Amino acid sequence: MHKKIIFFSVLFSVLTIKSTFSQCAMCKAVVENGDASMAEGVNNGITYLMVFPYLLIGILFYTIYRYKKRSKI
Repeated sequence: MHKKIIFFSVLFSVLTIKSTFSQCAMCKAVVENGDASMAEGVNNGITYLMVFPYLLIGILFYTIYRYKKRSKI
């Protein structure tokens, strides 16, 4: 049951990540004065920077899962 919940939450996150863009106030001010390609580049950069903490947390939880699974045997 837990695996299904995790799978669908990860799937939802992956499918919606392209439609969500975040900008801080300074980034927004710079992008408003620039062109569309610069705005897209800033949004892509924010998305790439956002992915790595989630990957690290995922690896941490997977490692804990494996450790607990081994300790039960």
